[in-house]
Amino acid sequence: MDLELTGKRALVTGGSRGIGKAIARVLAAEGADVALLARDEQVLRAAAAELAAESGRKVVGVRADTTSDEQVRAAVALAAQQLGNSIDILVNAAAEPAGYAAPPGLEHIGAEHFHAEMDTKVMGYIRCAREVVPGMRASGWGRIVNISGLGARQTGNAVGSMRNIAVSALTKNMADELGPSGIQVTVVHPGLTRTERTAPLVAARAAAQGVSARQVEAQMAAGNSIQHLVDAIEVAWVVAFLCSPKSRAINGDAIVAGGGAPRSIYY
Repeated sequence: MDLELTGKRALVTGGSRGIGKAIARVLAAEGADVALLARDEQVLRAAAAELAAESGRKVVGVRADTTSDEQVRAAVALAAQQLGNSIDILVNAAAEPAGYAAPPGLEHIGAEHFHAEMDTKVMGYIRCAREVVPGMRASGWGRIVNISGLGARQTGNAVGSMRNIAVSALTKNMADELGPSGIQVTVVHPGLTRTERTAPLVAARAAAQGVSARQVEAQMAAGNSIQHLVDAIEVAWVVAFLCSPKSRAINGDAIVAGGGAPRSIYY
């Protein structure tokens, strides 16, 4: 299937690592020119060079901390300039991933932790959207995909759940507001996903439990109904479709890319 992404200009926040980088990789492979936005200049440059060489498309890196209005404004303007025009596609993926550290219990949730999480994943997404929407409105077309997570539907991490639920609410509000202008907004909920962080985590757990890495991976995969540890590239394929003109029938909705959470029914 041709996703009609050739020549589109995409901005992927959190694009230098993990799910964000996988999404940028697929968008570039499908013919889009891509700007990666992240905080680490060195990792950013390496990721952009890697994806450009791999895809033959223009892939650039722009540095920003998404908790800063000024940095986001400057980075998005630079990304649009380097890609040749306004941004057609925004994928918001810049946030600290959940599931790699034990979340704080109620008595340990402080204001600093709460505000940092919400500022990065919720307000950060808003900051980036604010900067790309005027250009999308002018062209009458755009796609915004917000990466959230299954914490929106599961307990165990209070702040993680709140930030992900907030992203879902933001998505629907944006979709209703921007849909008449040709801009469609969706949210994707990954579950436990294999990224660059996974191998060290698996090795540490295997050593602690005295079992093999394969056994640890099987334990992790047992949390979904396909019994497979979903890879970041598999999430990226879903996101690429949502970025495509072919996704026109989907707006404001949540797509889960976690391998199927058992026992729960959503309708």
